[in-house]
Amino acid sequence: MSEERNPNRTQDSPSWGKLIIRFVISAIVIAVAAFVTPGFRIEGLWGVVFAALVISIVNYLVERVFKIDASPFGRGIVGFIIAAVVIYISQFVVPAMTVTLFGAIIGALVIGIIDMIIPGKTI
Repeated sequence: MSEERNPNRTQDSPSWGKLIIRFVISAIVIAVAAFVTPGFRIEGLWGVVFAALVISIVNYLVERVFKIDASPFGRGIVGFIIAAVVIYISQFVVPAMTVTLFGAIIGALVIGIIDMIIPGKTI
C-alpha cells in the first residue's frame, strides 16, 4: 500500500514480508548458536522454529515492558544478561530445547556476534 492509500501507516512499520524474513533469519541464527555452543541444544527443525518464536515473543515483551533492547549487544552488559536469561528461560517453554546456564551465556555471545555480522535486527 502506498502512503496515499493508508495515511496511518508509518515508514517505520515493517511489512509482513520483512517480519517473515526477520523470523527466518532469527531461526537460523538460533540454530547456528545451538549447534556451536556447548550446553545449548535444540532438537529438530520444529524445535528450532518454536524456540525462535518463543525467544522472539519474550524479547518483544521485554522490550515493550521494560523499554530495554534485549539483544545481546543492544545495551551493553544489561542487554547481554537479558539475552542470556531469555535463552535460559525459553527452555522451560520449548520441550525440544535444553540449555545450561553456561550454554545460555555462550549462546547469547554467539547470537550477539552473528547479530553484528548480519545486517538488521535478527532477535
